[in-house]
Amino acid sequence: MDEAVAPGEAIRVQPVRVALLGCGTVGREVMRLLDEQAGELAARVGAPVELVGVAVRRPHKHPDVPEELLTTDASALVNRPDVDVVVEVIGGIDPARGLLLDALKAGRGVVTANKALLAEDGASLAEAADASGADLYYEASVAGAIPLLRPLRESLAGDKITRVAGIVNGTTNFILSAMASAGTGYREALDEATELGYAEADPSADVDGYDAQAKAAILASLAFHTRVTAADVYCEGISAVTAADIAAAEAVGCTVKLLAICERVPGTTGDVVSARVYPAMIPLGHPLASVDGAYNAVFVEAEAAGQLMFYGQGAGGAPTASAILGDLVAVARNRVAGGRGPRESAHASLPVQPVGHTPTRYHISLDVHDRAGVLATIAGLFARHEVSIATVRQETARDAEADGGARLVIVTHTAPDAALAATVAALGELDEVLGVDRVLRVENLGRPVSALGVS
Repeated sequence: MDEAVAPGEAIRVQPVRVALLGCGTVGREVMRLLDEQAGELAARVGAPVELVGVAVRRPHKHPDVPEELLTTDASALVNRPDVDVVVEVIGGIDPARGLLLDALKAGRGVVTANKALLAEDGASLAEAADASGADLYYEASVAGAIPLLRPLRESLAGDKITRVAGIVNGTTNFILSAMASAGTGYREALDEATELGYAEADPSADVDGYDAQAKAAILASLAFHTRVTAADVYCEGISAVTAADIAAAEAVGCTVKLLAICERVPGTTGDVVSARVYPAMIPLGHPLASVDGAYNAVFVEAEAAGQLMFYGQGAGGAPTASAILGDLVAVARNRVAGGRGPRESAHASLPVQPVGHTPTRYHISLDVHDRAGVLATIAGLFARHEVSIATVRQETARDAEADGGARLVIVTHTAPDAALAATVAALGELDEVLGVDRVLRVENLGRPVSALGVS
């Protein structure tokens, strides 16, 4: 028979034991918060939260971690019988995938910030979690400290989300913001981002759009109850964006941002998912246009809730660790109470629409011969590709004038992306065209682009 508990006496409970995989910038912050907030975390969870091991590749590089916690055998740590929750911050696909699958199959809760793994093979993790009844949480995988995934998965579970769009990569947003504010070129802005620690020594994952691509896959999967992988998300980076592009955007009351756009749209036989990442012009009056530096901001549109905006620090050790600790508290609470968190919801199984079928607009700047009939020829080419022109204006361009030409700036109405791409390609083959100088997509994200004369 259990001993009686006197009134006011705390019930003794077993600690929730945590294994940490990785101890880089984020891992160190997780350890710090676990130590500094131990009392608060115990009160919130209903039991002490105890770190029992830290897996690293080179223990000698972590002199600040108690030696008894360090191990190079991540698999042995994950499979220890006394581990309740595995927190993974090593990143990459392997060995993280095998380690987390082992943890989930053994019924251990998992908290991860691994966007690349979730975007490539989140389905396997979700299936393993469902089979064993384990928790799988990953708030920190998108937008750092910003509470975004849990609202999509839980708070808006009773609503129909139609669009999730925004800025989800702080490095590229810093670069584009610097180009807009200082008028610098891409390379100079990238060098500044590197010096300040916003860009890695190899910035390709950020500037080529792959980081945002993985995040878009996760957002689309949650928002539309459909398994979407990174391979399903069309992706363009910002390395081709020039100071001239930024200036062209400013001339029509816009700015350039790298956007992740996930939409649920009507298809020929039912709703489909559109997911893409690319740099685009947005009106200066749109709230996303004022998001500068390394900050993230995401708009969510739902049928009943309307428009919601989530804004904050999207990266960094402390913000990411904050999101991890929030997930850890949720998993630990479930462990103490004997409950389970939300499971994967992929019941809609909507098809993913190729980017070529996705409607968009283009801002096209081209140099042409300055003679009669040129504009009619160009307009006829657009018409043959079934692309409607919204506005045309002529600009002064010394390089075009030197060749006996003029510069035209064309903004299209909405048309399938494939039709617009074919139109741009065909323009370059016209004898009347000296060269297609700049091409950027235009997005209004649900708001009129009045500055461009497009409604």
